[in-house]
Amino acid sequence: MRIVLSRTDRVGDLILSTPAIATVRKSFPSAHITMICSPYNRVVMERNDDVDALVTLPREIRPSAFGKTYRGADLAIALAPRIGDFEIVGATRARVRVGYTYVTRKVARLTSRLYFNRFMISEADPELADRFPDRPVQHEVEQLLDLVAIGGARERVTRLRIDVTDADRAVVAAMPSGPLVVHIADRWFHEGSTLASTIALIRELRRFELPIVLTHGPESAAAVAEIESSQVADAVVGGLSFHQWAAAFERARCIVTVDTGATHVASAMRRPTVVVFEHRYFRLSSQEWAPYGVPHALVRKPADTSEASLAQLRAGIIANVDRLLHA
Repeated sequence: MRIVLSRTDRVGDLILSTPAIATVRKSFPSAHITMICSPYNRVVMERNDDVDALVTLPREIRPSAFGKTYRGADLAIALAPRIGDFEIVGATRARVRVGYTYVTRKVARLTSRLYFNRFMISEADPELADRFPDRPVQHEVEQLLDLVAIGGARERVTRLRIDVTDADRAVVAAMPSGPLVVHIADRWFHEGSTLASTIALIRELRRFELPIVLTHGPESAAAVAEIESSQVADAVVGGLSFHQWAAAFERARCIVTVDTGATHVASAMRRPTVVVFEHRYFRLSSQEWAPYGVPHALVRKPADTSEASLAQLRAGIIANVDRLLHA
């Protein structure tokens, strides 16, 4: 049996797809499984033996043309509700072609039969979440497990997977042991949060008498340099590979982050996590992309950056860190 899986969007979403990918492997143990990724997100799967082949979609090739190279597959599943993955799966002309989209994406729903012969409609939509506040939104992991079940993969695996090695751990071995890790990303610095308030938060986290370690990507280097100059952290860890970053999270007592892929790296490493979500679409985001399978707390950014609002945000983060540390 030949199976093609496609997910070419974000790193965090591919991490959330690892239980569905493992479910396909467990359900079809003798199948040959090809995973199609993007140059950006393929790092999530580079060590994952739930797939037999890991292929990168070239930037210069149209997804529809690329999908034709997998004609003859028995099962193809688009793990992302985006047109590029639709085109890849549709072009395989596999006997079973599976995908999903959201309720309010009417064009995608109307054209779905061009790509798929088994299709799922997700109600994880920002408009519906706000319109019907009593209706729960399914976590993305659970949505994807339901999706692959449509293709016949029903032997469920629910744990997120990132394959960290001792070599990765050795790179971050000099980090303080059992720290509070704050992952710095640009969402700390706008729309309900500021750089100054973030520095104040890190200073307030010192009340727990734990080492404080900052991690960051290259896009946040300038802000991190300013935070580092304030001397509120015990260590700043940057320039790590994806798996080394995961190893740094593995050492943490608790992780504090804004809503980025860091949330899902933390879940894969089984670490308690406090996540600060954007004010807009909080109801949807805090359910669909919450930490999965780990103790966690969710905090909503305020609608403004007044001193009172920022103080309240910091107080909420501190209270939830305290709760997770003493659970």
